[in-house]
Amino acid sequence: MFDSRDDVLQWARSVAHENGFVAVIIWFDTNIGSRGRASFVLIGRERSDKYRCRKEEFVRRDTGTRKCRCSFKLCGKPVVGGQGWMVKLMCGIHNHELAKSLVGHPYAERLTKAEKTHIADMTKSMVKPRNIMLTLKEQNANSCTTMKQIYNTRSAYYSSIRWSDTEMQHLMKLLERDQYIHWHRLKDEDVVRDIFWCHPDVVKLVNAYNLVFLIDSTYKIGTDSHCLILLG
Repeated sequence: MFDSRDDVLQWARSVAHENGFVAVIIWFDTNIGSRGRASFVLIGRERSDKYRCRKEEFVRRDTGTRKCRCSFKLCGKPVVGGQGWMVKLMCGIHNHELAKSLVGHPYAERLTKAEKTHIADMTKSMVKPRNIMLTLKEQNANSCTTMKQIYNTRSAYYSSIRWSDTEMQHLMKLLERDQYIHWHRLKDEDVVRDIFWCHPDVVKLVNAYNLVFLIDSTYKIGTDSHCLILLG
């Protein structure tokens, strides 16, 4: 017996995770009051049913699918004449072996809203992706999130703060906001050909120590290389 539909889904997904598969909603109906219809939720595997091409005339021979017509199904519905939800096992058979790890399963890799907010906060604090991953793993040892999800969430955050501006337009605004010394040259009036910027504190250092310059040139060819040049 469960208090709500969400409790049914949470229980089904947690049990599925412990047994090496992912539970998803196959079908549901919440139209209460219509004649001949009642609320229910049908839960199955992410590999249930079969792959259906969106366009009938489009056929690709070089693709695979996770769908294997697994018949495992659970049905959750409200208790008749009472409060709460009940779960009924419609079919408990799997037509394939259960996975030893859920890493790589799209549904298992998804981040919660709280995790996405946490990633955005750490991104603001300039935390590196690998450290963000370690933090999420410490908070949830059963998390199957990969680095790809971290990078996607960071990219979505950066896009949200840029709004409709391009990356170059956003950069120009940041240089103006933080009072950087900057210069750029255009090509065809709308394409940036060259750009240079310098932090205000660096200018103060140059004025104070104008006999010594430190140049750090970092580039990547196979492995990271660093070139340090001292001029005095």
